[in-house]
Amino acid sequence: MAAELPIPVYTTLNDVLGDLQTAVVQSVRWNGVVEEFEKRFGRKPAYIARAPGRVNLIGDHIDYVFFGVLPAAIEHDILIACGPSRTTTTLSSSNSPPGAVSAQNLDQRYVPQSFTPMLRHAPLPTEAEQREAAGAVRAQEWFLEIDKKELRWESYVKAGYYGVLNRFFSPSGGEAHPVPIDLLVTGSVPSGSGLSSSAAMVVASTLAFLAVNNKLGGLTKGQLVEMAMENEKRVGVNSGGMDQAASVMSTSASALYITFFPALNAEPVLLPTSRSLPRAVFVCANSLVVSDKVVGAKTRYNLRVVETLVAARVLAYLLGISVAPTERPTLREVLGRWLGFEEAKGHPTLLDTEQLKKGLEKVLPEVERLRPRKVQVGEREEQLGVTMEEMIDMSGLGEAAFQEVYLSWVDVEATHFQLYKRTKHVFEEALRVLQFREICLRAADAPSPLPESTLIELGALMDASHRSASTLCENSCPEVDELVRIAKDAGAYGSRITGAGWGGCTVSLVAENQVEEFIQKMKAAYPPYQNLDEEALKQVIFATKPSSGACVLKLEE
Repeated sequence: MAAELPIPVYTTLNDVLGDLQTAVVQSVRWNGVVEEFEKRFGRKPAYIARAPGRVNLIGDHIDYVFFGVLPAAIEHDILIACGPSRTTTTLSSSNSPPGAVSAQNLDQRYVPQSFTPMLRHAPLPTEAEQREAAGAVRAQEWFLEIDKKELRWESYVKAGYYGVLNRFFSPSGGEAHPVPIDLLVTGSVPSGSGLSSSAAMVVASTLAFLAVNNKLGGLTKGQLVEMAMENEKRVGVNSGGMDQAASVMSTSASALYITFFPALNAEPVLLPTSRSLPRAVFVCANSLVVSDKVVGAKTRYNLRVVETLVAARVLAYLLGISVAPTERPTLREVLGRWLGFEEAKGHPTLLDTEQLKKGLEKVLPEVERLRPRKVQVGEREEQLGVTMEEMIDMSGLGEAAFQEVYLSWVDVEATHFQLYKRTKHVFEEALRVLQFREICLRAADAPSPLPESTLIELGALMDASHRSASTLCENSCPEVDELVRIAKDAGAYGSRITGAGWGGCTVSLVAENQVEEFIQKMKAAYPPYQNLDEEALKQVIFATKPSSGACVLKLEE
């Protein structure tokens, strides 16, 4: 299983990039970051940590409710050249703060930063905790300041550091202190594009701190994903894990079918695009509307998380499923219970994919029970959702209990909450993921070459996915909707928003021999592209093939 594999540590660039042709193209960039590190820090780096961005082919806003998704890593990535700081050997320990970081970025928009993790007392325990630990000494914990309201580039570096500090340098455990470290970051994943630059940055920085502190040994890909998920929460995003898993576990030529319940699992799914007639590729197109999950999270990403969680409780109540007052089940867990499966890690009665598919088809009519009444707005009737008071009443909880279970850990803001729309999107999108996977697996067993109808089937699922994102999940925007329409007019088999949404990128399935013509049609029809020169256009719209996952390149000493 991919989650149980070790994190790759390579010694040659050919091993990192997988083939000689790609290595030749990328070697200039990798050598450049090594040379620049040497200029700035006076020596060569000891390691380069790499983490790719990802494109989600289908299955957005369902990972945090534990349904499977189908992303693929892309060739665009984050690189971090790193090594122990010279202060490690040239200064005494009294002049060299443990774990001090000097972080620089090749992008001149991001100014150099220096910071040091500090030890401070943990928050005072509750009365119950004090009774349980009578006489215990108040613990210390690591602290790095991260401003969630004014997010800065180094916040993602700090987030990656937190996981390493907490896992390997317990203040009460007597472990050696982390070493001072120098970092130089460069990235080709466009920020705010929906291609998961933030997760790639957190994964790469986590790897960098692990490598320099000699903590990679014995760590699995699954453990790295879990660390990166927890780390990204420190910048204010309640991530479901798809981005981190795709960045860490991907393999070249395949997408990943990633499941999260009852445990993280990743299954390579060979894409049929290279065996069909015509051959096809995926084209990413940046709307140039910046999409940052942290900015506006309380009215967007985090709000969707809360809406789906509350919807799960309400649906469970309507279906006659018992939920404990302090429990916070997901829609995936409610579905399993409704179908009669007591699912848990290591439990023998787990839903397989065929049972899950049939279960989703069975539960969809029940979702109509969540549909709110329509109200008169001007001359037309509209479905506005439910108010906070209505939502609390539907949950069966008192106001104080509801606040504790669903709102005490996250900031959200809305006048009306869309329990019906979000639930319908989740179940239908989860079903489309299974259908997409089924087509790919069926194609893998079929003789070559595959008919074009295979691509048409995949494209139709992508189109339906975007309609759901636009109308039910409501995570699209006018510019992205326009890009999708233009892509279809330009000949794409299918096109959809990818990533968290509210801007960012689309992904389109395009015949390989039509890519250049497709890109030119997109440029002519999408106003923000029309004045871009050739080099700038390559940065905003490009074909990509699945890439291998995160790794570390160890340089010669």
